Amino acid sequence: MQADFRRILTQAHRSNGMAALDAIEGALATLADDRAETAAQHLATLGFKFQGEDSLDLAARAYGLAARTSRSRATQYHLAAIRTRIVDLCRRQAFDGVEELLEELRQANVAARDRGQTDPSLIHIAWEYELAGDAESAVRSYLLARIARDQLGGDALTIDGDTLERKIRNLRILQMNALAEDGRHEEAQALHERTRLVLGLGELRIYDIVSARQAATEGEGEYRELLGPRRIAEPEITFLEGPVALTSTCGSLDAPPQYVARFKDCLIFPRSNLVLQGSRLIYDLAAHPLSGIADIKDGVNPDQIMTAVYGAKRALVEEPAETQTLDAGLMMFGLQSKNYGHWLLEFVPRMLCFNDQACPSDFPICIDDHMPETHRQIVELLDARGRAIVPLPPQATRFGELGVAPVPTFFPFDSKLGRPVYDAIWPQDVLAGMRSLVLKRLAARGVDLRPTGRRIVLSRRGFVQRQLLNEAEIIDVLAGKGFEVVYPEKLSFAEQVELYHTADTIVGSASSALTNCIFCNSNARVIALIHENRSFNFRGYASMIESSGTKLLFIRGSTVADEKTHPFHANYSVTPKQILLGLKDFCSIR
Repeated sequence: MQADFRRILTQAHRSNGMAALDAIEGALATLADDRAETAAQHLATLGFKFQGEDSLDLAARAYGLAARTSRSRATQYHLAAIRTRIVDLCRRQAFDGVEELLEELRQANVAARDRGQTDPSLIHIAWEYELAGDAESAVRSYLLARIARDQLGGDALTIDGDTLERKIRNLRILQMNALAEDGRHEEAQALHERTRLVLGLGELRIYDIVSARQAATEGEGEYRELLGPRRIAEPEITFLEGPVALTSTCGSLDAPPQYVARFKDCLIFPRSNLVLQGSRLIYDLAAHPLSGIADIKDGVNPDQIMTAVYGAKRALVEEPAETQTLDAGLMMFGLQSKNYGHWLLEFVPRMLCFNDQACPSDFPICIDDHMPETHRQIVELLDARGRAIVPLPPQATRFGELGVAPVPTFFPFDSKLGRPVYDAIWPQDVLAGMRSLVLKRLAARGVDLRPTGRRIVLSRRGFVQRQLLNEAEIIDVLAGKGFEVVYPEKLSFAEQVELYHTADTIVGSASSALTNCIFCNSNARVIALIHENRSFNFRGYASMIESSGTKLLFIRGSTVADEKTHPFHANYSVTPKQILLGLKDFCSIR
């Protein structure tokens, strides 16, 4: 019988593995005790062979038989059997039995006094599913990895550095967005329900998406239009190298109306653009006819405080566990409010509307509490009614009455995957009105806004994205032409406006700092440095900067690719030759 046992062991392979293991299991009962340990070692070797052949079910059974046979190494073989079985089930998407095995593994680790260094990496299995585009299997694997972490001390972070909880949440949002876009909102709701308790999230409710004007028209609020819809011009874009065939989509040339609206009994989420009223979500961006191209980010960014998904004119929004209450307020909070560029373009123009007499003077201005001091300085400068400013913490807030005003144009945070970048065009009339009010208020405070002829170069050395990698070299070249280095983030808002308005020539990376060129004098020249990506929002920068009457030149450098960085934020370099040519031809500086 021992000879038959050895023969079966040596001839076993993946194609006859199950039959071979059946025969081996039958032979084990007649195996002499003095041969048991050797047989167990052979079975463990067979298990290792099956693993190499990617026959994990056979490997797990072989290890299990080795554990039954061995006297001295039974606990180690038992551990190998459980670990291999877990991997096998996960790779075959048979997730339901794995949680019980994880508890069995924990007990086996304790019995074997094993620290678990070779426990199966469910995070790697989840990552493989994620790369393959199988979100549901990735979620199930990450959920098991979370249990393994709590029971066995496994990895705390995913391959790309997220926490397990955030990864599960974001994958669920991707799944729910796909369902919502197909109009399957109830299915998305049910999908969320399967993991929400694990993640400590609230229930999702379904809301109809409406614009502020639509909500007011249907009797749910008051709406006063201050500037009607109008046609605007596409900006002309000037590149140092000559015409460039852009790969982005030109933004709409139909500027939306500017208004102030008021709605009662609203639920809002600071750091988000959502306004919930009854069964409605009041959100101009999501209600816009072009919203299908937009990757609406509420609920995805790390600083968001709830889950929200959109599709087919309806949205699903997580119910908050707790809320605070305010009697009234004006909405100067929202997505990306702490980013200076977004703040200046999307939020600050609202003050023109909030200064209108239709907006009660006793409504405080509500801002996000994570915004820098310069943001508050701008609000205080532009407020004509002496209102209080109330910073909101990241907690859902119910307003007795909320005043809202629009973004000056249709401006999606990003385009949906697979669609061309949407290059929003900013209405010059709104930005010019904002610029005029800022300059008027500063002049009234005694700020000297007379041109000085200064030449400034904006440093981006303190930022990790969209860096000019050879900035020091370019600064040396510009210093020889009378330029001084400026770090805008170190200045107050008034100091920044004074600097930009009084300068004749500005050179800097196309970034938030360049947004301040809205305040340039009309005779200034601006050179924007940027990478070579032709889908960048060149039209957006041109329409924004040239609203001041100044002229803008783009110099595209050489992109330094990085797979982990959004193409818009790639680092780059430009040559001194490009800079000198731009100064000579565009600014008449020799």
